[in-house]
Amino acid sequence: MNKLRKWLDKLPWYTDEIHSILMYLIMGGFTTLINIVTFWICEAVLGWDYRIANTVAWVASVLFAYFSNKKYVFESYTPTWKERTREVTSFFGFRFLTYLVDILVMILLISVLSVDELWAKIWTNVIVLVLNYVFSKWIIFKVKK
Repeated sequence: MNKLRKWLDKLPWYTDEIHSILMYLIMGGFTTLINIVTFWICEAVLGWDYRIANTVAWVASVLFAYFSNKKYVFESYTPTWKERTREVTSFFGFRFLTYLVDILVMILLISVLSVDELWAKIWTNVIVLVLNYVFSKWIIFKVKK
């Protein structure tokens, strides 16, 4: 990853902001894939209720998201336990808020509007992805000056 970054940094238009967004899209894509595949396996293959499947998918994807966002997207360095604790607490706290949005939108789309479960999951992920980026960029992994 470092060799690619060094090569990209030579491009005059490639800024830290563009790098952060690009890496968020890549890692967010993997996170979304983990979320949707886990949901599909739990709901369609194992026959679990979509709310339980959604929760299991959320746990799997949030664990992946924390480590990938910290290392590759925001390159967050937290040398003290206090900083790590603040970062972990805020990450999982804000992810829990977007989980609530996720599950409420899923219930609305599936139980109220009769949208297919997998399509509801995909559309809900778009909303959650945007909210997670905003929270991560401006609150959780905010660059300290």
